[in-house]
Parts: sequence; C-alpha cells; structure tokens
Amino acid sequence: VGSRVAVVGGAITGALAGHAMRRGGVDTVLVDRRELGTGSTAASTGLLQYEIDVPLVELIKTVGEAHAVHAYRRGLRAIKEIEELVETLPDDCGFARRSTLYFVSQSEDLAGLREEYECRRYFGFDVDLWSASQLRERTSIDSPGAIYSRGDGQIDPLRFANSLLGESRRAGLRIFPKTCVREIDRSPGRMLLSSDAGRVRARAIVYAAGYESGQFCPRECGSLHSTYAVTSQPLADSTGWPDDCLIWETARPYFYARKTADGRAMIGGEDTDYSDDHAAEGLVDEKAAKLIRRFQSLFPAIAFIPACAWAGTFGETQDGLAYIGTIPGRGGEYFAMGYGGNGITFSQIAARLIVDLFLGRPNDDASVFRFGR
Repeated sequence: VGSRVAVVGGAITGALAGHAMRRGGVDTVLVDRRELGTGSTAASTGLLQYEIDVPLVELIKTVGEAHAVHAYRRGLRAIKEIEELVETLPDDCGFARRSTLYFVSQSEDLAGLREEYECRRYFGFDVDLWSASQLRERTSIDSPGAIYSRGDGQIDPLRFANSLLGESRRAGLRIFPKTCVREIDRSPGRMLLSSDAGRVRARAIVYAAGYESGQFCPRECGSLHSTYAVTSQPLADSTGWPDDCLIWETARPYFYARKTADGRAMIGGEDTDYSDDHAAEGLVDEKAAKLIRRFQSLFPAIAFIPACAWAGTFGETQDGLAYIGTIPGRGGEYFAMGYGGNGITFSQIAARLIVDLFLGRPNDDASVFRFGR
C-alpha cells in the first residue's frame, strides 16, 4: 500500500491524527496491531480537563510563564475543538460540558490551593475559590477549600475513536486493524513499514500508538504506571455532588470521579509505580475496594453499588506536558506521546500540530511540546 503518511495506532490518538490528516487533504493509511480502539483508550475514564497533573504555579517554575500558560490555555481550546468535532459526527460520543471541583486533601495543601487559584484567575481562567463553609453548603465533601473551574468536559473515548474512524474511512482514510508493524526501513523521503499482512510505503510516519509508541522512540519520554478504576450501577441520587462536576484533589496520587451519561459514578486513582502492577492477583479488587471507600467518605449519602472494576497503564513526564513532534535525526517521523493525566486533550493537540508540521505550517504549540525542551 502506498500513501503520503502512515499512522501507527488505531485508538483515540491515531483516530484523531488520521482524521486531521484527511481533513488536511493528506493521503493517509492507518494500521493497528489490535482491533481498533483497544489498549489504553478502552480503559480511559474520559475526563477532559485543561488542568494538567502539575498545577499552573509549579508548571511556570518548571517551563516558564509563557509555555505554562500556553499549555493550560491550549487545553481549554482542545476541549472546544473536541466539542466541535463531536458535532460533526453521527454519535454524540457521550460528550458533555462539565465544571471541575479540585479540593484540598489535607489542610497543609490549602495555601498552595489559594496560590493556584490566584495564578489561574490572574491569567484569565474562569475559577472560583470555595471555602470550607461553602463546600459544606454545596457538597458533602469535608475539606478546607477547593477551586471550582469552568471549561472542562467528559466523553466516551471508545465511542469517540470509533466514530472518528468511521467518518475518516468514508473520507478516504485506509484502515488496517490486526496489522502489526514488524520492521521499518527508513530512507530519505521514504518509509517502508513491513507487517505480516503486507507492506506500507509512505513519506512519513505518525506514531500514535499510545504508550506503546515508546518502542519506536529513541528517547526516554516518561515513566509508566498502573492506575485503577471502578464504575457503579446507576445512582439513585447525587446528594452532595454539585452539578455532576468532575472531582479531583490535591493529593498525589489523587482520587477522581465523574458521572456517566446514564447516571453511574466512575471513579479512579490508587496509582502504583509500575506499568504491570495491575497484573498481580487480587490487586484490582483490592484497589477497587479502596476507591469505593474513598467515594463513600466524600459522598456518604450516595450508595455506590459496583458494576465493573479495571486497571490500565498511564504515563507521566517530568514536567507533566506531552511530547509532540519530531526528533533530530529522525526526519519524516512524528511522535504523539500524550503522557499525562490528560491524554485525550493532548491527543487532540498532537493531531493538529503534527498535520501542521507535516504541511510546513506554523503552529505555536510546537515549542511548548517539543522534544528536548
């Protein structure tokens, strides 16, 4: 098969990249060694937040004010872009706009939360600071304080990926699932991907295989860990949970929660250090029980009846930002390494940026998410 671009990866990152390439008029082939939409996308809990795992105050110290503020603002814009994409699809993909409640886990975190609130407000983000008394009035969460922020959302990642791939196929994207790339022969202006099912010739490759893209990347981009999640049966009520907002906290690792379109609570956290930890016998059940206890301590009036528990792999970088773009000495190869708690928004940023890089168009995101920063 011949094309201008080969996308390796058929879940959310690859689906967004393939869709963006086709919208940009680029002849594109997409391959995935599994069925489409599997891997981390199937395990994702689908929170869409502009806030990354590193607070804006800390990110400014690490990467500088301009890049840090750009990254946070770009997250807001990515959620808007995802919303606009969903509007073009036949399925709403479970997308909904949500605010986020970010609460203090322990009293020592309160000063940092206030500083984070002032920083975000200074740079124009739509945030409120809730005191302990306001939290008691509006929620059942016992905490010294919280930031209530607007502009986030949620989505069903698997439905989103599959719907994007369906639309892209109709627009001319050639898709080959169960096609494992065994070897890549690189030469100037030409890439040859060999698999058991045949070969793909392309001018460029986009590595969009989630955390498995690391096998193609010559640089260490971050560390991989295990995370755990549980979903409930539909809730009888939502007493103490304001506006069905997204919930997370200042502790690291943090607990988080959202409500699904059919009224279930989806909760997660209890992260462990290594990517294969969750394979240990009984660990998923143990972590699920801890997550449920945590939920019920925050929302004692809500009965959480578990329906399903699972685990997955997630990655994090030192500064909390994704790595997107090219690597010196690897011309024609583009990497979408969306490590971090916001993999879907990072994937949307990557799709737009990589198309612009391939077509030679300027994009302000390039310097923020570049390798070697």
